Amino acid sequence: MNVDKVRSEIPHRLIQIAESIRDAGGKCYLVGGFVRDAMLDRSSRDFDVEVYDIDQEVLLSVLKKFGRPNLVGKAFGVVHLVTHGLELDFSFPRTESKIGEGHRGFLVETHLHLTFQEAARRRDFTVNAMGLSLPDLELSDPYNGKDDLEKKILRHVSSAFSEDSLRVLRGVQFASRFALSLAPETAKLCRSLSLADLSSERIFEEFKKWLLKPGKPSLGLQAYLEMDLGRFFPEIRPIEGSFEKLGTLLDRISDVLPQVPDLTSQEVLAFTALLSSAKSKKEVNAFLSRITNEVHLLKRIPLLYQFIPNLIDHAEEWNFDAEFLRRASVEQNGLYLAYLYLKSTPLLSDDLRPNIAEEFKSAAEELGVFMNPPEPWIKGADLLQMGLKPGKRVGEILKEEFELQLQGKIESREAALEFGKSSISNEIL
Repeated sequence: MNVDKVRSEIPHRLIQIAESIRDAGGKCYLVGGFVRDAMLDRSSRDFDVEVYDIDQEVLLSVLKKFGRPNLVGKAFGVVHLVTHGLELDFSFPRTESKIGEGHRGFLVETHLHLTFQEAARRRDFTVNAMGLSLPDLELSDPYNGKDDLEKKILRHVSSAFSEDSLRVLRGVQFASRFALSLAPETAKLCRSLSLADLSSERIFEEFKKWLLKPGKPSLGLQAYLEMDLGRFFPEIRPIEGSFEKLGTLLDRISDVLPQVPDLTSQEVLAFTALLSSAKSKKEVNAFLSRITNEVHLLKRIPLLYQFIPNLIDHAEEWNFDAEFLRRASVEQNGLYLAYLYLKSTPLLSDDLRPNIAEEFKSAAEELGVFMNPPEPWIKGADLLQMGLKPGKRVGEILKEEFELQLQGKIESREAALEFGKSSISNEIL
């Protein structure tokens, strides 16, 4: 850890608060993500502070000198403070005891005089159980998280791990984001746990972190397999019998995700990749309906999933004819995501795949259907101006015109208008 760099990234305001806490008889530690990222020489703005040896009232009196503290978790002893544009969370060391089902089924008790080692025992993985004392930045690492991080090992801290089954899925996304491999004893423990008590929202969030955050999703997949999570998600299947190919696809998709401008499209592409070898659209829908109720995903992911086999067939034949591209663009609302999938798929050989993908893109761009689907050349207002009366025939003519447009038999607005006039003349006759 580069202490000078770490010190430069900690706001001076937080150092001042830590000094005031020390003067009041307490001590505090930066914990969690900031410390882990510091060990990896990564920057972080994740400032979570754990406070020891003073009670809540004393802490609040200290924080009031720096802003307006907000007690957001009275039962958990969590105080939120906004000061000089910073958002800081202060908490007290606590113990948790499982007393019921689900993530709310815990008895949480704060203990002002726990040691850091005792408090860190409740954390999930050793790499998240380190603390940096403030203001002097001395590392407390009672469970050898630094050593595990250096050895690229993801290891649970204690038996308390099994009290929150979400930690199993957190293990998948941590393995991906930080290039870690599961310790054998952690994999064994995870195989013994059920995810039945988890809400769909919590599962979905962990899947998104696995697939969307920068990292190496194939390592998350390896952890997933070692935990035997196929017990809960049988729709995630190997590509052509190979989970290695699925991991390759996920890694390549991860590499191109920064090119996708909006989060929804990133989710569509990433989850389509994950479900590439599901047996059917029904399986895809079954998986999605268990983890999300977001309508745009429930609609768009199955659409792209269904299109992939057709796309691969055309790619293998180097056959991107205009009608295929126009129709696909209408169905997929543009072909950009299909292009990124084509660039990434392990179903095409490495020497051909880039060229095939670029040919697909060029052909779609030439037709003007790459980023957006083709628009009909004429609209209902055009037909009404020509004298056609409002009614179902308006829609029928528009549908006929657009079909001919997709076939390439109508190639301009002028030709579409002529088709409209001809259709109306036939109606009058």
